[in-house]
Amino acid sequence: MKVNAAVLRAQGSPLMIESLDLDPPAAGEVLVEVKTAGVCHSDLHPALGDWPVPTPMVLGHEGAGVVRAVGPGVTSVALGDAVVFCWAPPCGLCPPCRSGHPVLCDRLDRTAYRHRLPSGTARLHNGDERVAAFLGTACFADFAVVAEAGAVRVPAGVPFDVLATLGCAVVTGVGAVMNAAHVSPGSIVVVLGVGGVGLNVVQGAALAGAEQIIAVDRREAPLVLARAFGATDVSLAPAILVDAVRELTGGRCADYVFNTVGSPSTVADAVAAARKGGTIVVTGLARIDGVASLATFPFVMQEKRLIGSVYGSGQPSQDIPKLAGLYQEGKLKLRELVTRSYPLREINDALAALERADGARGVISW
Repeated sequence: MKVNAAVLRAQGSPLMIESLDLDPPAAGEVLVEVKTAGVCHSDLHPALGDWPVPTPMVLGHEGAGVVRAVGPGVTSVALGDAVVFCWAPPCGLCPPCRSGHPVLCDRLDRTAYRHRLPSGTARLHNGDERVAAFLGTACFADFAVVAEAGAVRVPAGVPFDVLATLGCAVVTGVGAVMNAAHVSPGSIVVVLGVGGVGLNVVQGAALAGAEQIIAVDRREAPLVLARAFGATDVSLAPAILVDAVRELTGGRCADYVFNTVGSPSTVADAVAAARKGGTIVVTGLARIDGVASLATFPFVMQEKRLIGSVYGSGQPSQDIPKLAGLYQEGKLKLRELVTRSYPLREINDALAALERADGARGVISW
């Protein structure tokens, strides 16, 4: 079938809207009509050239749609089901999967991170020219073929503009709080960077019962949003992060610091802002060659913990439907995450707004 897609022909150049060929789903695969797709920094980084990727490629990994066809052997979804994309479909058999850590699935190194389906290929092409599918998802297109585990069924009736960010920003941010850090009630939380993921860390901390949630960002607009998501305090680009946190916490510093920025220069700041015995969780990814330095003596003597957290450190196949349920119960903000909406032809405008840090999420809608 023919699909319209946003194609990255060369890193550092604008995406091009092209008509491509999409092969039907094979065994264990699902064809999804894309309804909405979030625009995430993980799409921006390959577009800018921060992360090396093969080209041509269709970007997009955060989105939702409707199942329109299934390949042989598919049992977890059926025609007409509403689904959210999971860009890290696990094999279920390797040691990480068997130990309850499917986001660390060994197969992902050979599939999603090489922009292939578990079958070893992608279904997109332009005649004889093969086109890579970013993370095996490629949802900057009106249809996508993904692995069965890459299409997670969600409750019917939740609007697609609400579901758009559920499969990455929401599960990553809320999951970092619940699964990686295990934030305890009454604690003090600092969130460094309150874009799409950071806002979900804020509301995840609120759900966990944190007493004080301090949002830190370089721009005013995200901080205004952060208050609406549960931040008790905000700090606009402090010269020295630890000093600002000490002032806001009566000298104690934070029980938990979440770094959603990920740039090397911010890692040491995040560590310094944690109290003795505190936990620092890094969810942000910057350039692939970024290297952070850390003063090891105080880190060891104060028994701090530094944790990396990918994709919410949980089980997306279970976490995504649970988060949709929390939205239906009025406990989770999802619609408020989307502050800009674009048609596919304006994908470059959406990426530019993301690079400017205009706040929250932009979404491509069909």
